[in-house]
Amino acid sequence: MSAISSMPANIVAWLKEREELGYIKFLTEFPAIKKEVPLRNTTVAVGIDGMTIVDSFVENDEGVLVENENCRQVNIKLRFSIHAPFSSGGAACHDAFTDIIDCLTFDSSLNIDSSGCDNIVSDRDTDAFVLTAWATVIASLCPAASSSVDLPSFLGKELLCGSHIRNEEIHLSPDQITYLGNPYRSGAYTGRGGASYNVDVGFKPRAVIVTALNGPPISIDFATQTGYIYSGVACEDGNSYGVELTDTGFKVLSNTTTASRGFYPSLNELLVPYRYIAFR
Repeated sequence: MSAISSMPANIVAWLKEREELGYIKFLTEFPAIKKEVPLRNTTVAVGIDGMTIVDSFVENDEGVLVENENCRQVNIKLRFSIHAPFSSGGAACHDAFTDIIDCLTFDSSLNIDSSGCDNIVSDRDTDAFVLTAWATVIASLCPAASSSVDLPSFLGKELLCGSHIRNEEIHLSPDQITYLGNPYRSGAYTGRGGASYNVDVGFKPRAVIVTALNGPPISIDFATQTGYIYSGVACEDGNSYGVELTDTGFKVLSNTTTASRGFYPSLNELLVPYRYIAFR
């Protein structure tokens, strides 16, 4: 509702820029700005007297009015407390009100539906005549960017639940919630001694790190000039020799027939314990 509560201040700022209203001093009722005592110039305090919110209707292609489910219409009653010095006479109040309404009706973007005033009274505290006047402004409460007042809180509950809660750009999906609560899984396996072995981690990982326990990442037999790989990394963009990602985990290799630069993968060596970390 900030667009409505800030309306008096915005109107005062706009009225102050009008050259034809330069003889008037404009104030806001809330927060209240003190008037001069005794009053020397015509002074007008702008505030909100009340508002009502009703359903909004638009014409369809057949010219029939139908309810706009996503918008409401608000009727805002602005209050103008017009003070004119005794020396200016009571007519100064009516002159100021007429000039203000003319500017708001014909020059501003506000939709002024009606206006009026009460009787002029005298205020001995400020030595001034006082005229309480009002103007009704009609505005739309719609989520659309083109509406005069943007208040998405007036969306219907059905639409709100359908478009807001399921918006994964501002809310997390179930997979994202799972990821934040448990972004990786660590585990262990014992080598079976075969050429390959599939490790199931329960999801398709983005990356995996594997290494043998109680040993170095690689081992070299200098007598035979042969190297053995006991660790590896695999990710979506590629992998080191001996580890491959699968849809449910990863696959490790261990053989003595295929080497990479003289090194053989040994990630499934019989009875060797291995540890891994699989990232979601």
